[in-house]
Amino acid sequence: MLTNTLSAPQGLHLGVAFDALSGQVALDSRDVGAVAVVGLGYVGLPTALGLLAAGTEVIGLDASPERLEAIRGGDVDLLPSDLERLSRFNNDPLFTLTDDPSALARARTVLVCVPTPVDRHLAPDLRALTAAAATVVEHAVPGQLLMLTSTTYVGTTRDLLTEPLTERGFTVGEDIFVAFSPERIDPGNSDHTQDTTPRVVGGAGQEAIDRAISVLTRTASSVYVLPSPEAAEMTKLWENTFRAVNIALANEFADNCRVLGLDPIPVIEAASTKPFGFMPFYPGPGVGGHCIPCDPHYLLWQLRAERSTSPLVEAAMNAIAGRPRQVVRRVREALGERGKPLTGARILIVGMAYKPGVEDLRESPALEIFDELVHEGAQVRFTDSMVRAARVTGGIQESVIAPEDHEWDLVLVHTVHPNADLSWLSDRDDVLDATYRLDSVTARETL
Repeated sequence: MLTNTLSAPQGLHLGVAFDALSGQVALDSRDVGAVAVVGLGYVGLPTALGLLAAGTEVIGLDASPERLEAIRGGDVDLLPSDLERLSRFNNDPLFTLTDDPSALARARTVLVCVPTPVDRHLAPDLRALTAAAATVVEHAVPGQLLMLTSTTYVGTTRDLLTEPLTERGFTVGEDIFVAFSPERIDPGNSDHTQDTTPRVVGGAGQEAIDRAISVLTRTASSVYVLPSPEAAEMTKLWENTFRAVNIALANEFADNCRVLGLDPIPVIEAASTKPFGFMPFYPGPGVGGHCIPCDPHYLLWQLRAERSTSPLVEAAMNAIAGRPRQVVRRVREALGERGKPLTGARILIVGMAYKPGVEDLRESPALEIFDELVHEGAQVRFTDSMVRAARVTGGIQESVIAPEDHEWDLVLVHTVHPNADLSWLSDRDDVLDATYRLDSVTARETL
């Protein structure tokens, strides 16, 4: 089995692919034609903008008219570099925004970039992906490449694209092409942009691989070719499960450090000086977004269907799911140490977004922490420079604008956005730092 990494800086030209099946070099056209991006959220919109910056015509399809209007108005959560791109391309004839799926017929390549969360039972919620794939198949035309990018279970490309296309009368690999290339976008992180991040791809046949490479190398630093869509699907599950297991371990070690009277951060940084066999992961109040708290459950769900288990992964995901409740217990303890009950306590949560630098509340531990504290009888508010309002127990609550002007019994620091001014915390002795990273706050406790 041969694989190859393609990278323009290494001297390979865009559109030149190593034929992983025959060992020959296959030349693919650099003119990829129009690319349709289905789903213009945290993955799809940056992908569309990256393609536009590379001179590619883009058809942006989203089922939500409200989302399309927000994009046209520039009122979306993007890195500054992508906001600049959006401003530049919003009225460009190369960029079409629509909710009409018939526009897909104009595209030579269709990328599906829709969310794949889990439901309240931690089972995969495939409604958006199933609907998007069905739409793409319904409007498919001969000669197109259809490529999924959403994280999902092994075999999704076959189940949602290959088999339905065959039922429509297509011959996959001859008159239509399918591939899977998992997205690797890190929202809010300018250190890891699409342009500098490699992609992996698995296609059903060499033509699909060659054409996928021609598209992917327009927004990625390199492309690593895998022998099948299933291998690419498993790659993404492995990537995020690796992170989940190590974050669970970091949280557990942070708890161990507290028992032993140690600050975990210097310990992690010391361990990081080892040049091999160690990668730093940091503790916190939990994990959010649609990657780490969701993706491993796609693997566990599929394994259960095969009457198999993955005990280490299951233990890690249980620990991650329980982390917000641990935070609530620590809040209760911290208040008790000050002679205050949790019931009736005035608690401020600093930062509701699931990570720094984004407005994203998906799966944010802060939401569960907020609701648990309210359930325990606390009076809870939040302040977040990027989140204007959040739906919590009791309805929609707005961010506190000037938290330093209010009286609080405890301040819980959950997320610290870049350039956030938290100097008002420095004189307080009631700060509980769930990030473990507030070096500027002298009087504080960690979880």
